[in-house]
Amino acid sequence: MFVNTWKISLTLHIIRPEMKMKVKIHHEGVGILIVLAIILLAIIVPLWMWVRPTAWAIACTIALTAFYLLVVNFFRSPRRTFKGDKVNAVVSSADGTVVALEKTYEDEVLHCECIQLSVFMTLLNVHANWFPVDGKVTYVKHHPGRFLGAYLPKSSTENERSSVAIETPEGQTILMRQVAGAMARRIVTYAQPGEEASIDDHMGFIKFGSRIDLYLPLNTEILVKIGDKTIGGITQVARLHPDKNNA
Repeated sequence: MFVNTWKISLTLHIIRPEMKMKVKIHHEGVGILIVLAIILLAIIVPLWMWVRPTAWAIACTIALTAFYLLVVNFFRSPRRTFKGDKVNAVVSSADGTVVALEKTYEDEVLHCECIQLSVFMTLLNVHANWFPVDGKVTYVKHHPGRFLGAYLPKSSTENERSSVAIETPEGQTILMRQVAGAMARRIVTYAQPGEEASIDDHMGFIKFGSRIDLYLPLNTEILVKIGDKTIGGITQVARLHPDKNNA
């Protein structure tokens, strides 16, 4: 499955030590950015025409431009390719910080004890979400709920959320959950039951601050710790061991 992003002439080149990628604007943000640009222009143009001294117009233009660039930054949609071995690999579904890594009981899909690995996204992070594993989507369900701070543990079960289960080629089921936060008011999930999942593909988008929860078998080898920074579609956070007992 491949989700097309809005094709615009402006392409940002982001270079980091571990990767080079092209970034476009995610189609979820195109309408918002157009409307916001019109509103800001409607504010800025009259300032330059009628407000004196012009220092006020300059200051407001700088502030509003900075705000607009912040929103543009939020809707970045980088296309990334995982360079490692995909077999049994679990890759971060989001840019952000690991905020939870604990044993828990998952009662919606897996109905067993498992490892919960959660990544929190701030307003400055890319908010596109990637599939954490290769495989087939077996379950998708959206749950209405509250809008508590996404960093709170109870947000996983009380906030608005979308759950996606993926069965790997080796037969293990991984549950991924998109969780809305205090500012996130819309979760978009592209995954559909029966579709193929790929680590390199976007599976959804959450607007304005949120988190991703992964529920993994107990015998999974965890490769990150609390506080670690992750890059969606790039950072390997765990390795599955289907050949071992889940205990």
